[in-house]
Amino acid sequence: MSANELPIVALLISPNRELAESFLRAATPVHLFQVVSDIKSYLPEQVLEMRIRQFRPDVVLMDLSTDIEQACESIQYLLTRTPAIQVVGLHTSQDGNAIVRSLRAGAAEFLWMPFDAAAQKVAFDRVAKLRAPVVQEETELGKVIGFASTKPGSGASTLAAQSAFAIQRLTGKRVLLLDLDLMGGTISFYLKIHHPNSVVDLLDRENLPSDSDWDRLAAHLDGIDIIPGPDEPFTLAMEPGRLHLVIEMVRKHYDFVVLDLPSIFHRTALLALSEADTACLVTTAELSSLHLTRKALEMLDVLGFEKSRYSILVNRLSRQEGIAAADVEKMFGASVRAVIPNDYFSLHRVVTRGEPLSQESELGRSIES
Repeated sequence: MSANELPIVALLISPNRELAESFLRAATPVHLFQVVSDIKSYLPEQVLEMRIRQFRPDVVLMDLSTDIEQACESIQYLLTRTPAIQVVGLHTSQDGNAIVRSLRAGAAEFLWMPFDAAAQKVAFDRVAKLRAPVVQEETELGKVIGFASTKPGSGASTLAAQSAFAIQRLTGKRVLLLDLDLMGGTISFYLKIHHPNSVVDLLDRENLPSDSDWDRLAAHLDGIDIIPGPDEPFTLAMEPGRLHLVIEMVRKHYDFVVLDLPSIFHRTALLALSEADTACLVTTAELSSLHLTRKALEMLDVLGFEKSRYSILVNRLSRQEGIAAADVEKMFGASVRAVIPNDYFSLHRVVTRGEPLSQESELGRSIES
């Protein structure tokens, strides 16, 4: 492999574990395909979409030996995405029927055991050639940070808004606060914003806004831009591809994008989490909230989200409760980003006035840190 020939990032989907292990053994020394996740079953389209956004592979390595019907359905789905994901079919043998069906479904190449190095190189070159037209000059994109509660009312919206203000103060960069709680967004209420546009104007239109539209779409407050949730509940299903386009677009306009999300159990929150660089799950020390946090972490584990992609924020914790970050980490086996104090009077003042927290308040210092 030449110096400028980097490994192709791959997602491996194979219920046939013998096939998967054989490929991984063969691929490791050749170093053409870098498998970032080994998935042990075929996935429904929605879950497959989450995995693609989570790992952002260049190619999917698809087991054709276990169920050719399901494999071909997944191949066809992957080619409908924008941009399309190339697929290399894997099989235990040079099965003529599987070759024809997978290629008709849209697979770029076909490999079979024992996956010799020469065959891998042919598949690698084919996928690299197909990907070449969509390779664009790399530009620095903004960082996306999501805030989602594990129990409604835990304070995720407040922390998202105040974190956006704090990031702008500390960095001086362009910051967008985007309210993605389409059913009950509260950012406009917290910040006393009356704006004619909402996030629905980004999600529910034929064309994405141009640069000249941007000032009109966003509200502006204390150095940050804000796109609030809709005034009325938006009940239409969130289209995953549309959300992806919107988040990729705002990454290009802003250095930091803070997402205020609904409860983590909501489909929109899960889709957004797969797009975000990092996320904070907001809980309180109440037993019901801690119980739901445990269930949320179990769900994220089942869905395949890596623990490095999110952490816990324990909100409104009073000193009398005697709980430390280390206690919560031990309880859940997940990292705690911070413990936020219960500074009721400071919070009441800023919600009443719709303004950023004072850096002099205990809560303001905690959020900045």
